[in-house]
Amino acid sequence: MTELRGLYTLWLREVKRYLRNRTRIASSFFQPLLWLFIFGSGVRFSGTIGTLNYQEYIFPGIIGQTLLFTSMFMGISVIWDKEFGFMKEILVAPISRVSVFLGKMLGDSTDAVIQGITVFVMGLLIGIKLDIVMFFKILPVMLLITFGIVSIGLVIAFLIESLESFGVIQSFINLPLFFLSGALFPVSGPGVPDWLALASQVNPLTYGVDALRTIILGGAWSPLNPLYINLAVLCVFDVAMIIIGTLTFNKTK
Repeated sequence: MTELRGLYTLWLREVKRYLRNRTRIASSFFQPLLWLFIFGSGVRFSGTIGTLNYQEYIFPGIIGQTLLFTSMFMGISVIWDKEFGFMKEILVAPISRVSVFLGKMLGDSTDAVIQGITVFVMGLLIGIKLDIVMFFKILPVMLLITFGIVSIGLVIAFLIESLESFGVIQSFINLPLFFLSGALFPVSGPGVPDWLALASQVNPLTYGVDALRTIILGGAWSPLNPLYINLAVLCVFDVAMIIIGTLTFNKTK
């Protein structure tokens, strides 16, 4: 019971801290708008995307981008906790470090999913038919995407001490994951370089974006993999990163 109470408290703290930061919520709302409407409208895409226009094609990718950037950024909370001494108080609390890690991971994942839901609703603005069934199908996919990526951000934050270093390393990881995921352009098919196709296959976000497109676009999208394959890869990725994260946190002094 103590472990569950501690886990819940940490989850609630992360969610409340996110919801109270209106500036961060507003700024993270406008970035997807810029990508979707300015980039999506201004770029003439020459590849084959079937019957989809470019805005429809990149819409699931923008959701994936939002989940990626928000999830990775959440690791900065660990840096702040170290700076202000709150991390020391957590470490001496009568709960296991596994519960501490899971509490922060679940809280940060919830924050990222809230942001992803906000972008999901934007689909109405570009004519995508959204319904409650689609929402409940896409919600677990968004959670699976965030679990692993939040864990990456937390691992980075556990290992470094400064905000500047976190920002540099975060960008170094975020950008390749984003651009090699197929969020903005196809990563398979005629004309796609072999190295790009190979790199996308080892990128976990590729499977998340493909799953999002499969659910949101339906028959208008020819998926790279069956949905169950995408979900299985995400589950394996999440388990691996959570294990790495808990092991890293256990070594934190």
